[in-house]
Amino acid sequence: MRIRTSIAAVITLLMVTSAVHAYPGAILDSLNTPGSAPTGLAFDGKSIWVADRLSDSLYALDPVSGKVLKSMPAPGYIITGLAWDGEALWCVDIGENKIYRVNPETGLTLHSFDSPMPMPADAAWDGEYLWIVDPSSDLIAKLSIDDGTTVVEFKAPSDNSTGLTWWNGYLWCGDRVEDRIYLIAPDHDGEVVLSLDAPAPHVQGLAMMGDKLYAADYQTDRVYSLSTKDDGTLLRKFGRKLTMKLFYEFRNYGPGSVPELDAYIAIPSSLPNQELIGEPLFEPAPDEILQDRWDQPVAHFHYENPGLAERNRITLTQTANFYNARQFVYPHNVGALKEIPKDVRKLYLVDEDKYRINDPIIQKAVKEAVGDETNPYWMMRNIHKYIRDRLYYELAGGWNVAPRVLERGNGSCSEYTFVFISMCRAAGIPARYVGSVVVRGDDASTDLYFHRWSQVYLPGYGWIHVDPQGGDKDSPAKVAESIGTLSDRFLITTAGGGASEYLGWGYNYEEHWTGQGPVKIHTEAVGEWSPAE
Repeated sequence: MRIRTSIAAVITLLMVTSAVHAYPGAILDSLNTPGSAPTGLAFDGKSIWVADRLSDSLYALDPVSGKVLKSMPAPGYIITGLAWDGEALWCVDIGENKIYRVNPETGLTLHSFDSPMPMPADAAWDGEYLWIVDPSSDLIAKLSIDDGTTVVEFKAPSDNSTGLTWWNGYLWCGDRVEDRIYLIAPDHDGEVVLSLDAPAPHVQGLAMMGDKLYAADYQTDRVYSLSTKDDGTLLRKFGRKLTMKLFYEFRNYGPGSVPELDAYIAIPSSLPNQELIGEPLFEPAPDEILQDRWDQPVAHFHYENPGLAERNRITLTQTANFYNARQFVYPHNVGALKEIPKDVRKLYLVDEDKYRINDPIIQKAVKEAVGDETNPYWMMRNIHKYIRDRLYYELAGGWNVAPRVLERGNGSCSEYTFVFISMCRAAGIPARYVGSVVVRGDDASTDLYFHRWSQVYLPGYGWIHVDPQGGDKDSPAKVAESIGTLSDRFLITTAGGGASEYLGWGYNYEEHWTGQGPVKIHTEAVGEWSPAE
């Protein structure tokens, strides 16, 4: 039996990437570089300066035509980074481990000091201090321009960091191996806010010109201009076309009987990361289709007196196109808590049994995590970090309530989710969860464990995916992947804010049964994936 389902409000979020939509990282234009080994970039208000490693030269280019307006010898022999301070160029010499300040008119070196890091790759100017990135130590540092003294340092997004530039209180940082460009918040211990696809295979230098991000690529010998504008577009890229079969089984090994068994299977819908092909197919056909209090569609199967040791199997088959989906969230564009719609607050700020938001443990944790922060984005990120610092993943036992999970210091993906939702709601940020079947490895794989994570409502953006357990990583770049992104590995089946009349606190499936006398019940659910024709 095929079941027709849709979530119109979510489908409207599906947007196809094209030139019509402005999104961070969209390539606007590109220019040829005068040399074959471009490294550092800087913008002086009129010209784009490019350092070339092989010619040992600095070139000033017209940002529109790419014409060389001026060239001069570099102050060192392996210049990899440039920054403009309003009057002069800062040049990073990775060979001599020196940093020079150069007059752009005469080419004279005005000042220099030794880098406090062994292999500085690029520099950025914030109006008062010079920032440098060093891939050998995986660090970014803020330096005094008097003598190079380190004022602040934090972990770089990855161990392949190259380009660096300043923008509106943030740092953009390139990654030449992962082909990414990361937006970093220096005032928040270098937390990565979001990432862009690099325009080419070997991003090196970075510079800002207004709202355009310029990136020099060492492999293609070009300078690319990229958009930083965000019109709310959800960027998605096709990943794969798969068929998922969810097998649910119930057996009673007795010796008593089961007068009644009710099984419930969550029905998936098309979402930004999944485009259903055909409708969900159930075998056998469900007795009815229900809708729980979270508007989650559920297939209901009713059995009376199933036989001893009899296999009662339900199969859900769904084929879909799966996408890598990403929503870009700029913290400074997130609205205030008071801007959250009343209907969202009414549903997703209330307490539920697993959350216990008024428990002293939760209240104390929220106070410690959030502090005086009022921006909902950073409130959420502070909670995310607090949980990462205090929990470690362990798949064991059942699903305990949020205060107990936080108290013992470990949890499953569901328990991470309960703690995160509890703390967000206690802080005034609406939160809910989604559950899924997961591709484990290659396209032909089996999922025995499934996965659940959170969503938070950020004013100005709406619902954003946040996976506190999936983001429990050492790398700042990997942490950022758990916020605002969805990979092509998940078929989301379930969305809810708390206990469901049918699924309870479960997701994907649930059962309720009555027993007459002693019974030994066996249930299992398995997700089987295969490439779709």
